[in-house]
Amino acid sequence: MQAHRNHPGWWAALVHRLSGLALAVFLPLHFLALGTALTGADALDRFLDLTASPLVKVAETGIVLALALHLALGLRVLHVEFLPRPERRTRAFVAGCFGISVAATLLFLLNLTA
Repeated sequence: MQAHRNHPGWWAALVHRLSGLALAVFLPLHFLALGTALTGADALDRFLDLTASPLVKVAETGIVLALALHLALGLRVLHVEFLPRPERRTRAFVAGCFGISVAATLLFLLNLTA
């Protein structure tokens, strides 16, 4: 394993890109789902019945995690690019981004089960 792959910034950049890809895959599917509302209430109701499956709930949780990671790590990129001081605490900053993302996902799960 190469030395740069041990750096937390490398992992943060990788996860930021992968979460962006997950969101890019999700978005057309989301638009397709919203498009069922245009064909009528019955079509939308049938689609919403499909979303009650546990597999869809797991996928929803994954997309919430991807969205939270992409947001937090995107803010990290803005911090690195635009703030004048160098980032000295990369490991702590990346850990904070991951922690905030996991906390947001857990809040979503708590709301999902309520």
